[in-house]
Amino acid sequence: QVQLVESGGGSVQPGESLRLSCSFRQTTFGKLCLAWIRQAPGKEREGVASIDSNNGPTGYMDSIEGRATIWLNNTKASVVHLRLDNLKPEDTAKYFCAAAPMTQWSTLCRPYPPDFSIWGQGIQVTVPS
Repeated sequence: QVQLVESGGGSVQPGESLRLSCSFRQTTFGKLCLAWIRQAPGKEREGVASIDSNNGPTGYMDSIEGRATIWLNNTKASVVHLRLDNLKPEDTAKYFCAAAPMTQWSTLCRPYPPDFSIWGQGIQVTVPS
């Protein structure tokens, strides 16, 4: 079982930066694919960024690459962070932390929403126009 808790959302002005954090706790051993997925009102969920829990390669949605950075902090607690720079009104959405178990040998970890079966509650990010 994996539990995910997001923090760090809010309202920010265009051009500003924001960091989201997701604390994850797993009760069974295994590698996870971790991702940030967002959903704007009236739109489908879209992947933003992904990383595996062994600090493997990162993946980014094409349209946001260059403005997003995902990284892990596995020191005191297991946390996956997402930094968004130069925020735009179209970045307004509810941001979800998501996880999917991976096999020991798997290298496939991508921000593709259907891949994920474990979701956090989501956190709102608003960028006014």
